[in-house]
Amino acid sequence: MGKLYAVEIVYRGIFQKKLATNISRAIVLAAHLDGKPGISFGRYGDSPERNGIPAKNFAIVATDEQTLQEGMAKYEPKEVDITISVDDTLCKGVESWAWYGLQPINKLTKPGGTLIVTSMEPAEKLIEMAHNRETPYNLAIVKGSRSFSGLWVYKDDHTDVRVLGAIAKVMPELVSLDAMKKTILQEWKDPVKVASAEKSYNRVTKALVQPGQGNPETPYQFELPKWHEMGEGVAIPCIPVGKTVEDPVTHVLGGIRPDRNPTFKKFSTRTMRPVVNFETCIKCTLCWLQCPDTCFDVTPEGLYDANMEACCGCGVCEAVCPVDKCVTMVAETEFADNGSQWETWRKDSTGYLQWLNQKIESRPERSHGFRFKGQYQEQVGEMLQIAQES
Repeated sequence: MGKLYAVEIVYRGIFQKKLATNISRAIVLAAHLDGKPGISFGRYGDSPERNGIPAKNFAIVATDEQTLQEGMAKYEPKEVDITISVDDTLCKGVESWAWYGLQPINKLTKPGGTLIVTSMEPAEKLIEMAHNRETPYNLAIVKGSRSFSGLWVYKDDHTDVRVLGAIAKVMPELVSLDAMKKTILQEWKDPVKVASAEKSYNRVTKALVQPGQGNPETPYQFELPKWHEMGEGVAIPCIPVGKTVEDPVTHVLGGIRPDRNPTFKKFSTRTMRPVVNFETCIKCTLCWLQCPDTCFDVTPEGLYDANMEACCGCGVCEAVCPVDKCVTMVAETEFADNGSQWETWRKDSTGYLQWLNQKIESRPERSHGFRFKGQYQEQVGEMLQIAQES
């Protein structure tokens, strides 16, 4: 029996689907040029692949046809040589669509395998975000921001070919740089993209992540009910209305915290989250009314606290808020937990405002694709410059 190689590409549904497809397809085509058979396929292809929800593409390559057929007999690989995260916020964990709970980004990565991340963050920060493991693995960084633009469209900033160049560097036994360059030229017909792949090959950085390094928290999980545990009939129990909120300082009860789906936590969907300045809030109710996921809790004094367990990061609240910088979207990489901002503010308003201003100052340009159609043409040049300089 020969050798089987597997690569997974983890991406944001819809917005990066074509990006992931191009990467997985090119891996297989390049492997063919090296004399290895392979196949690429998507893990999700229906309605759950929406609004930035994490999804996957796979590329399976073998040294011979028989070994490939054995690998294809599995629904999806149970372990991979390379995990590719085309959005660094996915390092916090992946919840596909409520079947599994939160899964570590490196869950399928083999011991000694490689996690490739497109990011402008240093290795230390990405390692802190990813859940720790009992076995070592490698972290490789391809410098660049998240490639979002609009529905089914990603920015043509060469992220696809730079990732392909990095693959040839971290695992030359899977595919050679020469085969990858030939494939890129055949598929994209652009010598500049070939040059970008070669630069990425030469410049990609790699760090060894030791056992125990990373986020020590146990990822959120739950068990699916067995068939004999399900209720009779076709009625589905509704989610209760909710309960009042307790002020952590005065212990006064008031407002309402709606009960939400106990198993589907939407926080892995977002690349940005809202931060709220409660001292400038005029209680206009617009964020609460317009939030498509009802993620705002009403506090006893009538303020609105974005519940980070339910927030998908769409940015509607920031768009409808009439007060400047009362609600501000900030990159998800700036946060380590999903705790209540309102409770933190109530306990230490001065400290909270300092924290808030620091987060707003570090706020990047809006990077997700929830609000735009087509290419970010004005940003393509900027992204290419980053690629050339990094």
